[in-house]
Amino acid sequence: MYQITNLLKIPLQEFLVRGAGRIPSPCCGKSMSVIGTRDRKSRERSGEAKVYNIRRLCCDQCGRIHHELPDFLVPYKRYESECIETVLSNPSTHDVPADESTLFRWFDWFNSFVDYWANCLISILLRTKQDMIPLNLTSANSKTAPQKIGRLVGNAPQWLERIVRPIVNFNLWIHTRSAFLSEDS
Repeated sequence: MYQITNLLKIPLQEFLVRGAGRIPSPCCGKSMSVIGTRDRKSRERSGEAKVYNIRRLCCDQCGRIHHELPDFLVPYKRYESECIETVLSNPSTHDVPADESTLFRWFDWFNSFVDYWANCLISILLRTKQDMIPLNLTSANSKTAPQKIGRLVGNAPQWLERIVRPIVNFNLWIHTRSAFLSEDS
């Protein structure tokens, strides 16, 4: 899916990330043009920091800017999805080198958005006319949100990637950054 090329051979590794094909704009489905790159830092499960040089894309129709993230990065998170997934799946037995406040924020983030994500995934299935929605997921009394998510994407490794990718690509991802937003926004 993604071609990752090692650029530097120094302790802080940097990788160039480029998609293999043309990507339609998540907001309007039109084509996008490359307008540059930016560095995106991330920590992997070993605790090692890596820098990924990702492309900045501009929608030819509406002019919005998007960043081309590989599947293993979650928007606005500084750890790879494998780390977050490991902690969420095994809260007491994980080996991810993150402090307690980071772990707390991951659990809070997941619990805050899990209902929304389950409904987004059901909506995407309906939009794309896929007949794979179990009937008991659309009823009001159909288990908890994490169980819904598990029924939709499974609980095999990389389940977080399977949640994030479609929601981002359908422009339904809600960002949680607000430190630089003015009161007028």
